[in-house]
Amino acid sequence: MKSIDRNVVMLGWVSYFTDLASAMVNPLLPIFVVTMLHEGMDKLGVIVALSTFVSYALRLFSGYLADRYGIVKPLVVGGYTLSALSKPLLGITHGWQGVAVLKSLERFGKGLRSAPKDLLIATYGKAKSQGRTFGFHKTMDIAGELSGTLLIFTLLWYFGDSENVIRTIFYATLLPGLIGVVIIAFFVKDAPKKEHSAVRFSLSARDKKTILALIPYFLFLFFIFNEAFFTMQAKSLGIATALIPLLFVVSTGTQTLSSYLLGVCVDRCGGGKVMAFGYLSGIAAQALLWLQIPFLTWVAYAFLGLFTVATLNANRAMIAEGSDNRGSVYGVFYAGVAAFAAMGAGVGGWIWEHYGMTSALSFSLVGTAVAFLLYAMIRGIRR
Repeated sequence: MKSIDRNVVMLGWVSYFTDLASAMVNPLLPIFVVTMLHEGMDKLGVIVALSTFVSYALRLFSGYLADRYGIVKPLVVGGYTLSALSKPLLGITHGWQGVAVLKSLERFGKGLRSAPKDLLIATYGKAKSQGRTFGFHKTMDIAGELSGTLLIFTLLWYFGDSENVIRTIFYATLLPGLIGVVIIAFFVKDAPKKEHSAVRFSLSARDKKTILALIPYFLFLFFIFNEAFFTMQAKSLGIATALIPLLFVVSTGTQTLSSYLLGVCVDRCGGGKVMAFGYLSGIAAQALLWLQIPFLTWVAYAFLGLFTVATLNANRAMIAEGSDNRGSVYGVFYAGVAAFAAMGAGVGGWIWEHYGMTSALSFSLVGTAVAFLLYAMIRGIRR
């Protein structure tokens, strides 16, 4: 890791503190909405769908701005600032509509910064080492999540899981969020300015080929359970609220231990094999949830972690190596994630609310298996 550029290291610390704050919110928010605000799973599905769409769709626009006009660091700083200020306000909400607005605002900040941030990482990453670079950054990202989940587990264990305690935890996210903003504002260099021509921007042939390769991933995201649904499945099986953060510890711990190694595998073995491993891990996670055995739910979170980190590292490295207009292709990537993950959350929440958890789990398991078969067929045809 000595070869990792200083700017990438600083960006890693920004992600560490920001994701620490996010991890203090994400495991508790579904329980807060469903059991404390007394809203249904369909309303939770709407919140997840709306915030996901806002988060990822905006990355198409921010990626375009980064490539076309060279606006990179200001978008990253603005995005982190917006996220840091919106999380604590969740503590004052009293209805699902308020949660939806604030969660979407927080995700708006993430959408604003993500594609330009990936462009910064790719800019300061060394040639033929993009897998390692993104693997390192993801390790810092997930380490922040791990720290945040351990922190809220400790707080819930000592102070209980009452509504007042959970609201106070939301307020406390302000501190780590602002630490991340200070680091990105003062300790990370902007990307080198490029001369932009007056010619209308367009994607190159390499860019389009890379985007087409992402389609099976988008389809997989439509079917796989969102983390919020993982949480409510665990709650439905009787796992105590105070233990829910430990489920996230299993997922983030798995990601922390495997992210850099999987990044190395992307460089040495190729992203295709790592993607296949990620898809199979996602299917395993869904299958274990479908069995509805509490112990296996814990194992499912480990496989969810492997799916998340393997597919994300492989896709981000593939875009870095195979694109001419990286910022814009990252934007397209995240926009596709937005559309398919948002639709999937909406459909999954509706099925759960009207037909039950088992039906939602079956829909997800069959769908992820079909998406993997499509990926395998496309790779076979290309070979």
